[in-house]
Amino acid sequence: MEFGSLSVILLLVSLVRAGRVQERPKASLILVPAGQLFIGEVVTLRCDIQGHTDTEWRYSFYKNEYQPFYSEVREYSFSVVESDSGKYTCRGERRSDSWRSEISDAVTLTVSALPRATLTVEPESSVFTGESVTLKCEIKGYVGWTYQWYKQDPWGGLITVPQSVHHTVNRDTLTIRGDAVIHGDQYWCRGERRYRTTSSQISDPVTLTVNALPRATLTADPKWSPVFSGESVTLKCEIKGYDGWTYQWYKQDPWRRLITVSQSVYHTINRDTLTIRADTVINGDQYWCRGERHDRSISSQISSSVTLTVNALPRATLTADPKWSPVFSGESVTLKCEIYSYDGWTYQWYKQDPWRRWTAVSQSVYHTVNRDTLTIRADTVINGDQYWCRGERRLRPTSSQNSDSVTLTVEETPKPELTSSHKGAALIGNPVVLYCKLDQSAGWRFYWSKHTQSPENETKTETHSYTISSVSVSDGGQYWCRAGRGTPVYYTHYSDALWMNVTESPKAVISINPDNQVFRGETVTLRCDMQGGGDTEWRYSWHKDDYSHVSFSTTKENTISFVRESHSGKYTCRGERRSDSQTSEISDAVTLTVSDRAQAVLRSSPQSWLTEGDSVTLSCEVKGSSTGWTFSWYRDKDELLSDSSRGAGGSYTLSPVALNHTGVYACRAMRGETTYHTQYSDTQPLWITGVSRPVSLKVSPSRVQHFSADSLSLSCEGQSDSTGWRVRRYTHREKVSDCSSGSGSVTGSTCSISSLNTSHTGVYWCESESGESSNPVNITVTNNNVILESPVHPVTERDPLTLRCLCHHTKASDCIAEFYKDGLLLQTQTTGEMTIRTVSKSNEGLYHCKHPEKGESPQNWILVRVSTNPADKAAPNLVGVVVGVGFAVLFIILLILLWCYRANKGLKQNIDQMSQQNRQPGAEVTQNGHTLRHADVASGSTEVTYAEIELKTKKPTKKREMASVNADTVYSELKHNTDKGNVAGLGDSD
Repeated sequence: MEFGSLSVILLLVSLVRAGRVQERPKASLILVPAGQLFIGEVVTLRCDIQGHTDTEWRYSFYKNEYQPFYSEVREYSFSVVESDSGKYTCRGERRSDSWRSEISDAVTLTVSALPRATLTVEPESSVFTGESVTLKCEIKGYVGWTYQWYKQDPWGGLITVPQSVHHTVNRDTLTIRGDAVIHGDQYWCRGERRYRTTSSQISDPVTLTVNALPRATLTADPKWSPVFSGESVTLKCEIKGYDGWTYQWYKQDPWRRLITVSQSVYHTINRDTLTIRADTVINGDQYWCRGERHDRSISSQISSSVTLTVNALPRATLTADPKWSPVFSGESVTLKCEIYSYDGWTYQWYKQDPWRRWTAVSQSVYHTVNRDTLTIRADTVINGDQYWCRGERRLRPTSSQNSDSVTLTVEETPKPELTSSHKGAALIGNPVVLYCKLDQSAGWRFYWSKHTQSPENETKTETHSYTISSVSVSDGGQYWCRAGRGTPVYYTHYSDALWMNVTESPKAVISINPDNQVFRGETVTLRCDMQGGGDTEWRYSWHKDDYSHVSFSTTKENTISFVRESHSGKYTCRGERRSDSQTSEISDAVTLTVSDRAQAVLRSSPQSWLTEGDSVTLSCEVKGSSTGWTFSWYRDKDELLSDSSRGAGGSYTLSPVALNHTGVYACRAMRGETTYHTQYSDTQPLWITGVSRPVSLKVSPSRVQHFSADSLSLSCEGQSDSTGWRVRRYTHREKVSDCSSGSGSVTGSTCSISSLNTSHTGVYWCESESGESSNPVNITVTNNNVILESPVHPVTERDPLTLRCLCHHTKASDCIAEFYKDGLLLQTQTTGEMTIRTVSKSNEGLYHCKHPEKGESPQNWILVRVSTNPADKAAPNLVGVVVGVGFAVLFIILLILLWCYRANKGLKQNIDQMSQQNRQPGAEVTQNGHTLRHADVASGSTEVTYAEIELKTKKPTKKREMASVNADTVYSELKHNTDKGNVAGLGDSD
């Protein structure tokens, strides 16, 4: 102990020697900023050493008594987080000797999360159009904040809301003017510290909801309309979905202005209702209401108007049963009281007494009351009595107005009159109606008796008529009627008796003029005749196709002036007697057929190509009809023939034909009073060839059939003194025209066609300006590969005729051909050529040829002209001379043949064999050795002469013998035969 005290003393002594003793300074810690900090703010810790400068110290800072960090200067700054909260201290350490100060007192640092601004809106509920809105921003628990306001722009971004005419900022509030309050706009706010760069978290958004001003709803009590006189009315005003409203009431004055309705003796206001006193309820008055709020300067939309409809009390209606007047003696009467608009009524009954006072009628032996009816017993029904009624009920309206009165009219029992629908006898099969007539006919049922007045056998009808649908003989006799009504039934007297006679009904007969087959546009007359006559007493009905169309006429004829196809059908008719509308039996049906416009058809017989002196008959008929026609005849462009009337019956004959009869003929027919004309027939040309004409048509190449694309030259030769000859033609397409119109070129009287086509087919002739003409030529142009070459002009009797079959692009000699006349096969030739050595009139006809592969030619008419040469007429006189010379020559030839018999025996045998093979019935041998097979022989007994010809070829052995005979001379052996039959179209041919 002593040692310790000594040590202290020694220490003090040493210190005293070194200088005076210094006390340890104390550190002081300051937080800048002071107070509570938020995460992210920067805090500065400042450590001051009392009495010392900053530069001589370095500093240590402690958190919760730990030494977390050091600093060479007295301030240390950092950004705080929530974990930096705690108690902080500091002290200094002198740089020169590491002498330390005392530690500072502790300072508390509190770090909190950033607060969130809270945004509220006033008014809290939805805003009405035109109202302003105030937003308030708060950061609860903290002070010293200022606020920023934000709004969402149209693109979704946030924009600052500054002070403006539309927005008023007052510290923590933002007021939005009414016209800037837009439904759906969103607003935010955020707090900021004035001296610290710290902002709060942004508030949640507030979305403005702007509603249209609500409309007040005005209803009336009573809820039904109309209001009856004497009733009060209560109106109620509501704004549904909202509360806190008070209401204003309005009424329209006589000048159609709205005036306020206030509390008064006539009007009582109780919050949302307005009661109108009964004597103030006027029909047609209009009322409105509107809501207002005390807490907000806003009013609702005005309500729709309520118009008061004030009606008088309903009137009772009184009816009588029977509903008719008068009532007859012995009938009871039931009165019925009704008010149609409402139910639940009870009724009071009243009757006028003899002193014209109204007294109540109650239940009694004379009067029976059953709810809405009052039944007056029959013996109490008195003429002139008056009744009325009135309704009463518990609900509104409580009573009705009085009904009009009903006055009873009572008369004696009536007697009906019985009549019939027909006058005179009834026709069997017709309906007959009996009528039971009463001047007072309402409400009656009718009772019918036959033969006797027997209630047990009466027939009852609801109407005053009794119908016998189809009267027969058994329906004849006496009839009575009477009427009855009510329950029990009250009957009238019986009528007087009515006698009914029944007779047979005539039958109608219908006919059609001019014909049952008519054409569109004709006039048709339907005629209805009654068996037994009597035209004047009937009118007529016309029926088509089972009554689908009905027409009427007062005469027996019904004319259709312009028939159409729709008029076709089956027609019937019947008569209806004028006096009583009874009808005849319906006629049997006749069929009317209406065809399209009538077409005349023209034919010629025997043909259209004739020789001067021949006869021809033109026949005209109407296709599909043959009755009542008269025919007219035309030539060359519808020129009526001067002698047309001689062909009115449909046949026009030219005999004999002359050259001037050449032309194009047509016909048409007409009939009827209105002269209905058919269409013109197709044209029929007649071509007349004469023996001699002043000019002849030359055709080059000289044939009548030509291939397409060939050239053709037509010229007039042998011209007489007439001038201006030209080539004319007739075709179906152009009718009569110049040759040049068909792409032909004309030089003088010659027409040349460089390339033929089928449209050039027609009849050609030469014609002078004076009207003279040549014989016509029928030119045919074909697209076929085969044509028939024949003479251009008619062949004269006894002249030879050669026909050739020409194949396109083939030599004539290589064209194998079959030759036909009038459709029947004549010959088959390998050379394509056929010759008739001596032509007769029987050879006239239609010829054509056929190639087995290339087809057939068009047909061509070969016309044979009777010879006028006197030499031809003398030919029969020379026959005897020729025959005699022939036999002499034949005798000499036979002698020569016998001399040569042995030398030529083998050759003769071969020829005999060939001749035997070809000698068949119905066949001939042609020049080239081919068999000519005829068509089957037509049935009949006509004799036909035919010949068998045996051909022999013999060449002379010596030059001096038969020098005038060719080397290939053919001799014939003729056998003459006669057989029954007919070989069509074959003349003398080689």
